[in-house]
Amino acid sequence: MEAGSRTVPPWTLILSEEDWQFLKRFVLASGSLKDLASEYGICYPTVRSRLDRLIEKIRAADRPGREDSFTLYVRSLMIDGHLMAVIAREILRLHENSKRERNDNDRNI
Repeated sequence: MEAGSRTVPPWTLILSEEDWQFLKRFVLASGSLKDLASEYGICYPTVRSRLDRLIEKIRAADRPGREDSFTLYVRSLMIDGHLMAVIAREILRLHENSKRERNDNDRNI
């Protein structure tokens, strides 16, 4: 993916606006979770949990043999707690079945 004349790493595409704001504030706080917690007005474990979710999203998107954008989006929703894991797994199972069916149909044409 291109941004002007630079190539944008694929993992950046999965981040929400909220993720980008957190990342910016984290950098501006020099990586201090304690300072970040104070800035947000929340406790350290809450900030740590938020950072852990962000790390999990980046790892999922940066994995070798990266998944398609739909799968990454569903995983992102699950990581952020917007989608229950059991539902995410079922959606991803149906998505994989649909991809297989399309591939089978393409081969038969």
